[in-house]
Order: sequence, then C-alpha cells, then structure tokens
Amino acid sequence: MKLVSYLSDGRDQLAFLVDGYLFDCDLVHPELPSSMNMFLQYWDDMFPIAQQVNAAIKDGRIGKERGVDIQVQNLLAPVPFPTSCRDGYAFRQHVAAARRNRKVEMIPEFDQYPIFYFTNHHSIQGPGDIYCMPDHFEKLDFELEAAIVICKSGKNIPAEDADQYIGGLMIMNDMSARRLQMEEMLLNLGPAKGKDFSTVIGPCLVTLDELESYEIPAKPGHSGKNWNLGMKCWVNGVQVSEGNVGDMDWTFAEIIERCAYGVQLHPGDVIGSGTVGTGCFLELNGTGKLNDPNYQEQWLQPGDTVTMEIEGIGILENTIVKEDTDFSILAKKKG
Repeated sequence: MKLVSYLSDGRDQLAFLVDGYLFDCDLVHPELPSSMNMFLQYWDDMFPIAQQVNAAIKDGRIGKERGVDIQVQNLLAPVPFPTSCRDGYAFRQHVAAARRNRKVEMIPEFDQYPIFYFTNHHSIQGPGDIYCMPDHFEKLDFELEAAIVICKSGKNIPAEDADQYIGGLMIMNDMSARRLQMEEMLLNLGPAKGKDFSTVIGPCLVTLDELESYEIPAKPGHSGKNWNLGMKCWVNGVQVSEGNVGDMDWTFAEIIERCAYGVQLHPGDVIGSGTVGTGCFLELNGTGKLNDPNYQEQWLQPGDTVTMEIEGIGILENTIVKEDTDFSILAKKKG
C-alpha cells in the first residue's frame, strides 16, 4: 500500500494513493481512521482491513469517483506528527568518502555498531517550500536518505525481530546548515542547530508488502530486510546524486535494535537511514576539491528546487525559500 497524508478542511487526512488518486481511508471503510497517527496506534487491527480496501481500489471495486486527484491536493508529510525522529548512519560509502575528503582514516567503529542522533520531530514536513533563515544559507545542503516509521510499541527489540516493527518506507531529505553544524560540533555536541529547522519525508509511506519484489539479502554479517531501490536527487533539474537503499551496510532492523535498547519505541517514531553515497553537497564538494583544487563548491540557494526519487516509493520535491529577515545568530558570536 501507498499511504498519503494531505490537508483537508484544516486537518491532516489519511488516504490510499492508487494511480494518482487519493481515497480517504475513513470514507472508503468505516473502521479505518482518518489520520496516520491513529492508523499507527492500531496498526495490527487496521493493516489487514487496509490491505483489503487497497486491493478493492486497485481492481476497480472501489471506483475513481470515490477519490480525488493528488495533483490538486496539499500533501503533508506521510507521518505529519511523528512521536520522535532519529537519523542513522548506515551507508559506509558516504562515511568513507566524507572522511577521505577530510584526509582522515576510515573510523573502524563504523563497522562495529550502528549509530543515530535525534533531530527535531516538530520540524518534520512534506513536499513544498522549505523556509530557511539567513544563517542556514551558510552552506545549505540536502541529504538523500530513506526512512521508516515504527508501527508498534517495543523495547529491547532484537534485530532478528525488528522488521515487524516497520510500518513502511519513505524518502527523507535531512536538510543541513553546514556552517552551523560544523561550528557546534567543534564542541563535541550536535548535530542539532544545523539540522533542526527542517526534515522532509514523503511523498507517501509504502508498506513492506508492496516492496517484497525488491527485497535482497542484507550485507554479509548483517541481519534484517534490505531492498534494491534506486535513489536519485536533482537540484534545479540537474542530477547530482545516485545510490541504492540496498547499499545500506547497517539495516533498519539493526538500527532499531540499537534505538530500542533500554528504551520504549512508539508508533509514529521516524528513523532515517543516513545519507547515501554521493547524497549531499558536503560529500560531492569534498570529492570535487580533492580531485581538482579549482572545483567550484555548490550549495543550495533561495529558489532552488530539490527533487528526490526512490524507486517503488515516489518523488519528493521541495523549493528553498528565504525568510524575509536579516536576523543572524552567527553574528552574535562572542570574540
């Protein structure tokens, strides 16, 4: 299934996405909820019903006259109000390239355990405008990622059992203000201020049953589901990134295991994969300058359009907008 949240009468509305049409869940079946948050809270009860309804839409038993055209709707994040948002560090290619570009050795701990950080779940958004302050434009960056949402509560979840806690996959763009990020991380904290203004997920949540044909084995020595799903990013129509969800060295199941150690995970918790190799300007600029000292760095500018695609999931598009203010916290630095 592909599930979408969109704005309807001033609230978030959960809908099935089939052939470009949105079918409100609560209108096509009386037992289904109107919001993603409620669907996730009662996942085990709702999912079998939703599968039957989705099948009925696909085979025409529920006609298109019951749906609305997705093109004329205001899409929200598929999970509009996540209970938390963590982001992992699963792609070895990205980590190795970033360290090589800084002329430091690959850190062996990457291969020992998966890590993550918490970001601002109140700044989750879907397709559309990303509003940025002046300081964000000091090396403003995108990050091409996949993300999951947790669909049932659990604590101390072993990786071997963790896939059953995954509600589905989404595209994630972990927006990054690199100067803010790098300055705060000099003090061995963060990333926080460089990340907290916007994290984009969307355009839909694709449940794992829809992705069975894409499943591939995890990397040797790892456990959990993995998927052969191509990933691409364009900035202003020019392709800048290409990778694959299947390149994840740490699986989502293994990341869940670490996240849930001694901690209760909740339905609605969002977890990102971390950046795919070539999936941000920070890495691309570093590689470019390593190969050519005259390489011209590129960062996101006001008016830029960022378009991301993951095979089997969809296309996520955002436009960068500068807030109408000169307020700067960088200007307030002491000394």
